[in-house]
Amino acid sequence: MKRVSFAEFGGPDVLRLVDAEEPHAGPGQVRIAVRAAGVNPVDWRIREGQILKAHPLELPSGVGLDASGVVDEVGQGVEGVEVGDHVFGEGSSTYAEFAVLSAWARMPEGLTFEEAAGYPSVVETALRVIREVGVQAGQTLLVSGASGGVGSAVLQIARDRGIGVIGTAGAANQDYLRGLGALATTYGEGWVERVRRLGHVDAALDLAGSGVIRELVELTGDPQKVISIADLAAPECGVRFSGVAGSVPEALAEAVGLISRGKLRIPVEKSYTLAEAVAAHIDSQTGHTRGRRVLVV
Repeated sequence: MKRVSFAEFGGPDVLRLVDAEEPHAGPGQVRIAVRAAGVNPVDWRIREGQILKAHPLELPSGVGLDASGVVDEVGQGVEGVEVGDHVFGEGSSTYAEFAVLSAWARMPEGLTFEEAAGYPSVVETALRVIREVGVQAGQTLLVSGASGGVGSAVLQIARDRGIGVIGTAGAANQDYLRGLGALATTYGEGWVERVRRLGHVDAALDLAGSGVIRELVELTGDPQKVISIADLAAPECGVRFSGVAGSVPEALAEAVGLISRGKLRIPVEKSYTLAEAVAAHIDSQTGHTRGRRVLVV
């Protein structure tokens, strides 16, 4: 089979599309014929060697955590899923023709494989940071870098829970944020005052790692009310960096419920082939995403 792999840590150019042995489902796992794989910032952070404590690996290594596809092997002890089922979930080395998933759920009706591949890690992260930052119904959450996959999920989940949201993003994505129920403003010079004019901020999330931690602490008045998933230097300001996933099966179950109720929809901004994984990572690292990027197999 074909899979995307890297033999050394580095930039996007270390990625290679190679021939590899097919993986097989172990106990508690399923194998899928991959139809699409989500492209997440964590993928290139792993490729660069940034977060080895959270994601230890041996080189050469495959790439990717999220995927959707058709079950073609069911591991020992697995119940409730059969060969031929359409599922989405999280595993390892998902930029490939076949991948093993350790957490999965059946795809909701009306969701394409491309769309489904963009949800697993994104929804888990969104649910986790909303919980960790402690924002409650009736309060207002500021989301810095709100137009990407995690931001799109955070805005919709927060609104469903009765939490007000303010989002920052580029000028081209202001209407997109408003469409998700957020008060929107651009980043750049004067952004803190623009946020203040939109209302009081009870808690804040840094999703882009754009060097705004001190300003988020200023706006909330408390570093404990700020969480970052993108700035490794956040703890220097007393802000928690959240990088270790919680329960992916629980997140997938909640995602299915939200999608089925029409409360969560994350658009696919761009699709790539496996051979275009380098381009996908370059684009992901530049930011300015609206929704998700995925590889189609």
